[in-house]
Parts: sequence; C-alpha cells; structure tokens
Amino acid sequence: MTKNSLIRLTRHLAFASTAGLIVLGVAWEMWLAPIRPGGSLLALKVLPLCLPLAGILKNRMYTYRWLSLLVWLYFTEGATRAWSDRPPGNYLAMIEVFLCLVLFVACALHVRIRLKYSSISNPLPASSPLAADRDR
Repeated sequence: MTKNSLIRLTRHLAFASTAGLIVLGVAWEMWLAPIRPGGSLLALKVLPLCLPLAGILKNRMYTYRWLSLLVWLYFTEGATRAWSDRPPGNYLAMIEVFLCLVLFVACALHVRIRLKYSSISNPLPASSPLAADRDR
C-alpha cells in the first residue's frame, strides 16, 4: 500500500468508528437499553465525540493525537458496563469497547504513518540543534 492509501484508510477508519460511537451512544441511551424508560440525559456523553469530526475531515494531525487520548474514557465506560450491565446493555458495551479499540488503532497508525513520511520528506537542516541529536 502507498502512503496516501494508508493515510486514507486510517482516516476513514477513524471517522467511521467515531461516528459509530456517536450513533451507538445516542441509540443506547435513548432507545436500545436506556437507564430510565424513555431515555436519559446520559446520551449527552457523545457530545465530546462530535468535536473531532471536523478535524478528522480536515486531516489535522493534532485531532488524531488528542482523540487517541479521549477515546480511553469511552473505553473505560464500555469495559465497566460490559462487566456490570445486563443484556442487552452489556452487548452494547462490548460493541463500544470494540469501536474504541478500532478508533485508537486508527489514530495511532495515522499519526505514526504521517510522522514517518514527514521526517523522510522534510529532513532537518544540518544547523538545527535537533539534527545534532539525530546524528548521535
């Protein structure tokens, strides 16, 4: 695979898993297995996931970095509820854990690939203090 196709693949995986977490979170708390009948305000937990969608679409590296940290909050919730909830809530929590893992791997690979190829195409000038560290 080429650099561009790998970046495109990780970008699509990150977007799809983020959108999947948003849809799952709202559906879970409103219709599928709400804590209270009729839904709960816990559905608002997906609002922070709406913020990185624009950054993913614009291919901003910073978005991938902080999203790879944010996703662990949702992973923790999913792991806790997979253990403590009854069906169907625990199955939904397992799906949340899976989507979180996909999102983390996609973000980590995206950043890694872009950094790898940016260091090859943009070598440090010899006068840079970082170039001295690179040569050690």
